[in-house]
Amino acid sequence: MKRSAIALLVGVVLLGGTLTTVASAATKAPVKAAKIVCKATKAKGHTPKKVTPPAKMTPGKMGKFTLVTNCGNIVIQTNGVRAPVTLTALTALAKGGYFNGSLCHRLTTQGLYVLQCGDPTATGTGGPGFTYQDENLPAQVANNYPAGSVAMANSGPSTNGSQFFLVYANTTLGASYTIWGKITSGLDIVKAIAKAGVKGGGADGAPAKTVAIEKVIVS
Repeated sequence: MKRSAIALLVGVVLLGGTLTTVASAATKAPVKAAKIVCKATKAKGHTPKKVTPPAKMTPGKMGKFTLVTNCGNIVIQTNGVRAPVTLTALTALAKGGYFNGSLCHRLTTQGLYVLQCGDPTATGTGGPGFTYQDENLPAQVANNYPAGSVAMANSGPSTNGSQFFLVYANTTLGASYTIWGKITSGLDIVKAIAKAGVKGGGADGAPAKTVAIEKVIVS
């Protein structure tokens, strides 16, 4: 799951290491965001906690993931009906404390509008030590990852692990990333993080405003 730069001039995007064609890239998406206050956090890049992969898939259902971050709660309505394998794996990781104290390590602000999280190492290369299949892939159309979508990052077909991205403005990507949920509360937090930009400038890198997942509540 290698983090790579966006190559806008040739009309391609790399997300989690996968080269994906996209529609003609715009300059910067307008980001309207409320002011938020992010608390200090002790989160930092660290060796992931070992979590045993689930032995079997649980029946598909709808539920919620609440990302308790230092900038506020981000609530995700999950879609276990269309992405049961993904949700089974993510639930095991969440309940096992895998995401606790982890940083959202990547923000993109040009052509691709996402905040990427789920790698405790904060390097963009970390994962849980197991992978699983793709599910619920969208059609290859414009804005196939609309604002509020939550999807898995990967490094190729069926290489899903723990990294996922939160879409804060309509984005067009290759139809290669499992959509497993939608943000129902807290999208303003992601937009505020995006508005603050990338650390050191540029359009792809660690967010200037530190955002940490302190824990994930599954309900």
